[in-house]
Amino acid sequence: MSLVRSVVTIGGFTMASRLLGFLRDILIAAGLGAGLRADAFFVALQLPNLFRRLFAEGAFNAAFVPLFGESRARGGDAGGRDFAEQALAALLFVLVVVVGLFLAGMPYAVLVLAPGFLSQPEKYALAVELSRITFPYLLLISLVSLLSGVLNSLGRFAVVAATQLLFNLCLIAAVLLGGRLAPSMAHALAMAVTVSGILQFVWLILACRRAGYDLSLRLPRLTQPVRRLLALALPAAIGAGATQIALFVNLILASLLPSGAISYLFYADRLNQLPMGVIGVALGTALLPALVREIAAGRVERASELQNRALELGLLLTLPAAAALLSIPFTLIGVLFERGAFGPEATLATGQALVAYAIGLPAFVMMRPLTAGFHARQDTTTPVRIALVAVGTGIAFSLVLMWPLAHVGLALAISISAWLQAALLGRTLLRRGHWRPDARLRARAPRILLSCLAMVAALVLLREALAPLFGQGTAGRALALALLVLAGIAVYGAACLLTGAARIAELRQSFGRRG
Repeated sequence: MSLVRSVVTIGGFTMASRLLGFLRDILIAAGLGAGLRADAFFVALQLPNLFRRLFAEGAFNAAFVPLFGESRARGGDAGGRDFAEQALAALLFVLVVVVGLFLAGMPYAVLVLAPGFLSQPEKYALAVELSRITFPYLLLISLVSLLSGVLNSLGRFAVVAATQLLFNLCLIAAVLLGGRLAPSMAHALAMAVTVSGILQFVWLILACRRAGYDLSLRLPRLTQPVRRLLALALPAAIGAGATQIALFVNLILASLLPSGAISYLFYADRLNQLPMGVIGVALGTALLPALVREIAAGRVERASELQNRALELGLLLTLPAAAALLSIPFTLIGVLFERGAFGPEATLATGQALVAYAIGLPAFVMMRPLTAGFHARQDTTTPVRIALVAVGTGIAFSLVLMWPLAHVGLALAISISAWLQAALLGRTLLRRGHWRPDARLRARAPRILLSCLAMVAALVLLREALAPLFGQGTAGRALALALLVLAGIAVYGAACLLTGAARIAELRQSFGRRG
């Protein structure tokens, strides 16, 4: 399957999941607002997610996918299955220990994560209770990550990407039914998080069986393959941990700000995560197995070409998304979230945070294909060193900017850190000769930027023209936003064709099996 087809497959399901996620967030915003219960739930959701990114999406995947590909190349499916079973045993052992320790010490974990809650005993107690409900999700979703690595390496991207839908469907069901089945909406949502992990795990277990990878559970042993996995995963864990520390510090700092700051950042990040997840995650997921194959076969030039096309595709899709978030942030937040307990003041505060996040959106997306260039060569150490520098810079900016800019300063600091990290990753790949921007990428980038400027002008003018429709209730606002989005897409697409930022013939070729 071609890189573009793989990205579209993953991105399509991710888009569906994110749209469901918006429906979920709209319902949560209407039911919980941005107050005490919302802050407590979002801390309970962040806690397992912090460690999920550390254990599953960060360190483990960076080490597992290249080694699994190598095991299959040497020993066929039997070799791949043997390595996956050894990795599963080791991962499960670590997760059981970690989850057990955190469930026992959850009051201390919440105290470290959100010390500002201690001055509000009700919020603190609720956050501890909800975190104990959500934390088993870490174990389940980490096992899901391993199974996803197996299936992605086999080219079965669709079944893995579809897994994301289950999380949002469970939380939507909780919002619609939870008030009658749980002590509160916050409790229902916390329960739904863990239930979604169970469903995702079962879904991928069945998918692996259909793919001929019916993994058996073994006793954990420190075999040579497991030691290699740990040797690669440890540096990646430190790097992922550095990134999570930055988020962790921002959460602590936000808990010291007036009530609602955590929720403003959460809702803004949800909107920013749409293009980041649809484009960035899809690029990284599809590119890594492809780079592993090309490098293993000695096709270095082809690997560099794949990296250039991934970066070009990332710019083509990410720059207009960032431009749209920067040009109409309050319109987007107002239409999507402003109802029920989420009022105009929350819209203003969340929109300001969205602008700060959107500044770093292109860098966040570019980091995925750039990092894949290191991981495909089984180098997990270099991205760690770069991440530590970027994260340290980001934390310093957070401490400086939070006082004059409150929660907006925290979001802006994350964007500054992302740009620094992307720049250092690209510079290192260049210096090592592992990647060099080709003529096509250098020619297309300014044309993409020019097309974005045309789109921004159209959005600003059309927003003013649609102002009366935006004032006509929920249906009118939704219709106006839909027209605005469709017009922006049309203008951007036309501008790309006119400037040569994209060509129809190339896109058609990309969807071919040899594209």
